[in-house]
Amino acid sequence: MKALILAGGSGTRLWPLSRKGFPKQFLKLNGSSSLLKQTAQRLLQKLSMDDLIVLTNKKYKFYIKEELEGIENIILEPVGRNTAPAIALGARFCLDRLDATLNEVLFVSPSDHIIKPSEEFGRFLSLAEEAALRGSIVTFGVVPTKAETGYGYIKVRKEENQKEGFFEVERFTEKPDRQTAEQYLSEGGYYWNSGMFAMSIKTLEEELQKHAPEIKRLYDLGYEGMLEHFSEMPDISIDYAIAEKSDRVVNIPLSLYWNDIGSWDAIYETSEKDEDGNVSFGDTLKIDTRNTMIIGNKRLIATVGLEDCLVVETGDAILIAKKGDAQKVRDVVKSLKAQGRKEADEHLTVYRPWGNYTVLEEGHRYKIKRIVVKPGAKLSLQMHHHRSEHWIVVKGTARVRIGEEEIYIHENESAYVPKSTLHRLENPGRVALEIIEVQNGEYVEEDDIIRFDDTYGRNSED
Repeated sequence: MKALILAGGSGTRLWPLSRKGFPKQFLKLNGSSSLLKQTAQRLLQKLSMDDLIVLTNKKYKFYIKEELEGIENIILEPVGRNTAPAIALGARFCLDRLDATLNEVLFVSPSDHIIKPSEEFGRFLSLAEEAALRGSIVTFGVVPTKAETGYGYIKVRKEENQKEGFFEVERFTEKPDRQTAEQYLSEGGYYWNSGMFAMSIKTLEEELQKHAPEIKRLYDLGYEGMLEHFSEMPDISIDYAIAEKSDRVVNIPLSLYWNDIGSWDAIYETSEKDEDGNVSFGDTLKIDTRNTMIIGNKRLIATVGLEDCLVVETGDAILIAKKGDAQKVRDVVKSLKAQGRKEADEHLTVYRPWGNYTVLEEGHRYKIKRIVVKPGAKLSLQMHHHRSEHWIVVKGTARVRIGEEEIYIHENESAYVPKSTLHRLENPGRVALEIIEVQNGEYVEEDDIIRFDDTYGRNSED
């Protein structure tokens, strides 16, 4: 069995914490590990790291490598084309790069769900593999606990048709309204669609040929050919492309706690609450506040008389919403994007393969950053045409190239980089290097970078 982990999503419904530049699969929302790492750990109960294949985009490649130590199988989708093309590309990768056979079972999993107790998940993987080897497309349907309108539903046939823990799927249904969801719950035989699937490569090929020939045509070009023509793929989910049309789908009831963390309401639901029903992180002061979630960053957040609310603060944005309206957060992101606001995509802290930087302050013709460089890491050899830079070391030792000169600067020492001058910053030490960078010039945005050499294979656009 191979596992395809889908890790290319942007998670806009958890703005302002999750953004395109650092989406929810990399966040630590329920413990010390990211949701992506938790996903991998569940799969590693049955599989090895060599059996895991992560599908993502080039923007997240280095986040993946940092989160999953030892991961080798990373597929970078040239463009986003939803889950059906992504799964087809993953299957082709397994055949062409990993020497898999057509009987190899693929388990497809999102990268940003919470499942617990996680140690019991391996048992369901084994059930899924068994059914997939019989030629079925396997879904994991979550036993519903309430009339939820935020999930799709799977309707199974009558229980007498159950075969060894598998139910034949009658149909998939879209996210229902409240009345319909309550009807599903009272009728029984409905499950939440978890987005997890298992099938053999042979079954996938047969169903693509039958229901999605436009994907199969490009699939037949081989892995390299698929990458070259990936932009020609239809933008379609595996549900629409195959699952809803196939007569080979069976459902395994996932009798574990499951949450796709699709909204702040879901975060509230999964978090431990105090005696007033409040969830709080960070420095908070609550007076006459009930059934409210408050997530703080660096500032004190004081609330008075709030009930059934959501408050989420980051360094550059604050979200305040009523519980129950959290699905509308994506509308905030759409509005910010329409206005060209950088808060839609990036945090003040931006992660790079060499470390990270945080924007401390910016204004007309200047920007101040705190830059952290990991031990042994170095930035690209680069220049800027529109700004100069002044570096002050706060912690550690920096090796700096400015023009043809190379120098070392230590704590409380500085270096100056004029405009249009070739330069590079490197951490030769064993502790993290921290510097304050002051930029001055007529243009101080990130796209004023011309790279001449980069350890991480990036170009001027990355």
